[in-house]
Amino acid sequence: MNTMTYKGYAASIEYSDDDECFIGHIAGIKDRVGFHGESVAELKDAFHEAVEDYLEACIAIGKEPQKPYSGKLMLRIPPELHATIATAAQVSGQSINQWISRTLSDASRIK
Repeated sequence: MNTMTYKGYAASIEYSDDDECFIGHIAGIKDRVGFHGESVAELKDAFHEAVEDYLEACIAIGKEPQKPYSGKLMLRIPPELHATIATAAQVSGQSINQWISRTLSDASRIK
């Protein structure tokens, strides 16, 4: 997966054939922050500006900026899978969190 990131924020990007430009939004936050550009360079600059504007606006109104993701992920899995993961983690000398993080990172090719 290719993503554009800046200061921990990622961009969701689409191409608008009607407007003949790229349209993006800061991904992973509830606030809606958009930007656009006609080229990749313009889009990247607009994304950086949008993040900076968002952070400055939050400061100006006394609001804590939303973070894209906390790093905490809660999920429910079958007990048998939990046991298998715990065993795999122990065999590899890792905690369950370390093992899952490495496995997910390997699976998503993010390193």
